[in-house]
This record gives sequence, structure tokens and C-alpha cells, in this order.
Amino acid sequence: MVKKISSVPTHVAIIMDGNGRWALSRGLPRLAGHRAGTENLRRIITACVEFGVKYLTIYAFSTENWGRPREEVDGLMHILEDVIDRELAELHKEGVQLRHIGRLERLDPKIQEKVLEAIELTKDNDRLVLNVAFNYGGRDEIICAIQKIIRDDVAPENVTADLVGRYLFTAGVPDPDLIIRTSGELRVSNFLIWQGAYSEWYVTSTYWPDFDKDAFRKALDTYARRDRRYGGLSKIDEDKPQHA
Repeated sequence: MVKKISSVPTHVAIIMDGNGRWALSRGLPRLAGHRAGTENLRRIITACVEFGVKYLTIYAFSTENWGRPREEVDGLMHILEDVIDRELAELHKEGVQLRHIGRLERLDPKIQEKVLEAIELTKDNDRLVLNVAFNYGGRDEIICAIQKIIRDDVAPENVTADLVGRYLFTAGVPDPDLIIRTSGELRVSNFLIWQGAYSEWYVTSTYWPDFDKDAFRKALDTYARRDRRYGGLSKIDEDKPQHA
């Protein structure tokens, strides 16, 4: 019998890194790695449902990724469109609610339409909320929120952390409890820089296409052993006798 995870994070966010290096290590083109990474996402979504994770946010394409070779960017756009075409019906059947965070404006109008249709179709599903960060950047998100706050004539003294949260792309979604980064890189990479202020981080050298259910379970088990303090004392410290 598989041991139950003692403390399952409500919201897990993943920087799905290492697709290109996974492909190059096998003598394959980089796009083959991105396709393999997309196939792996299905396994992790299924694992989230099994383990009881309620929110999953994936970093699929950053605002900086436009600087990659045109062939790779075009290929990533095609993969996004292909994934929606192939996976949407099954995700909907499994109760997954799809959301997009980032800016849709720069994407091809046909892809924009498919993304919006997917969001509309799955909006009432509640088994797992899947946030797809596509054309997303943490700094851009904060700039966008500030612009909206200014347009709404919010008085400076009324600007609070809660208010800013309501203007972010992730409005209504709890901050991530755990952020996972595959491939071993030790960078935030402009991902959820507001929301991740007190998130626990888990970094693994495993490339994303090889980050399977067992690897995900290991990350969740590690999280369950963490002592989250949010800037305060740990429970252990609080229980220690205080001396004058």
C-alpha cells in the first residue's frame, strides 16, 4: 500500500525546464524535446488529481522566449495549438478547468480563439485548475496590474497586497505553496515573482520530459517535511521554553 502524503500542497507551480537539453542529449532537434515535455504534462496532470493537488500552474512560454530562433518559436506555437486540439476533450472529461495567465494579444488570432474557447468550455470544472502561463512574465504581470490600478483611479492609500493580488493574472487563485524547477537551474526566471514570495522551492536535475509521477511524488514528500514559517518562528522554536 502506497503511503499517503502527509501534507499535500493546494497549489503547485512548475518551471518545465530542460526540454531542449533532453533532446540534444539524444541527438534530437530541440522541438522534439518540447513535444516530449508536452506529453509528460499529461502524466503530471493525472498525478495532481490522484495526489489531491487542486491548482497546477505551468510555465509554458515566457515573454523572453520570443528571443529564441524563429523556427523554435513557431514550433512552440504549433505545439500549443496541437495540444488544445488533441487534449481539450479529455481534459474537460476529467474535470480540469483551463485558465491562461499572461498576454494573449501577441499570439496568432486563431490560437487566441482556441485558448478562449478552451477556457469557456472548462470554466465550471473543479477537479483541478490548470493555469497555463503562455507569453507570461512576472514583471510584465506586475506592470499590467499597476496600469490597471492607475486606470481605475485607486487612491494610493488604498493600494494593499490584497488589492494588487486582485489585479494580477492569477486573481482568485491561491499563491503557490510549492514551486518546482526541473533541469537543475537555480533561477526564478521571472516566474510568479509576486505570488511566490513565500513559496517553498524544489529543484531537481531531472529534465522535464523525464520528471514522472515518482519524481513528482518525491517533490511532494519533500514539501510535506518542510516547516513553513512565512517570516515568523517555526513551530519547533515556538514550543521551546523561553528563558529570561
